[in-house]
Amino acid sequence: MHLRNKVVLIAGGASGIGQAIAVACAQQGANVAFSYLSSNPEPTLERIRQYDRQALAIKADLTIEEQAEHLIQEAESTFGAIDVLICNTGGLVQKSRIVDMPLSLWNEVMSVNLTSTFLSCRAALRRMEPRQRGNIILISSLAGHNGGGAEATHYGASKGALITFTRGLAKEVGPLGIRVNGIAPGLIATRFQDNFNTLDNRNAAIKMTPLRREGTAEDVANAAIYLASDQASFLTGETIEVNGGYGLY
Repeated sequence: MHLRNKVVLIAGGASGIGQAIAVACAQQGANVAFSYLSSNPEPTLERIRQYDRQALAIKADLTIEEQAEHLIQEAESTFGAIDVLICNTGGLVQKSRIVDMPLSLWNEVMSVNLTSTFLSCRAALRRMEPRQRGNIILISSLAGHNGGGAEATHYGASKGALITFTRGLAKEVGPLGIRVNGIAPGLIATRFQDNFNTLDNRNAAIKMTPLRREGTAEDVANAAIYLASDQASFLTGETIEVNGGYGLY
């Protein structure tokens, strides 16, 4: 088991990719804490416990400083020092063309996708830095590389900022023994895609994907397990693209 007895905290772990990562970490021997906001945490808790690992769900709005601090504190008071922080909070919220977009929508997307990650990382690093060890994984998106789809420029901008944040933070904390990497999923079959991508758009994306299929949340989780493990001990500042080769044509 690659993560035996490690403590993994997932910011946003109650559904979709976050849930798949939580379950995969438990399969690999980790004790898993995760945050949730509106999703039901019970299915994730049950699946983690099926592997005889400890599980903890913490309700938190990670766009709020105090709640991000509470998340880290609660996880460490329950399980001990966090070995791996995985930031998976975010979403599109609502599509809009830039010329029609209210500032409130722009700010909301930046807050949910970017500020929440900053606050979670800051809170965790205040504990990791004195220990001079730790591992952070940030979930961004293919949209961070290609700018996002129609009426999703705000989403693409926020995810692109996450990729840059990954590289900058890796340089900042690398000398302290802390690794920072990212994962940029492509077209992944989740509820997010069901809500914000039409079937025609998804089929068009599959035709541009050499592997000719959508990815699964488990595909992303497998990449997260690698980055979380000691097998990736000399890897930092990188964002792994899990997209079936999308964009190679």
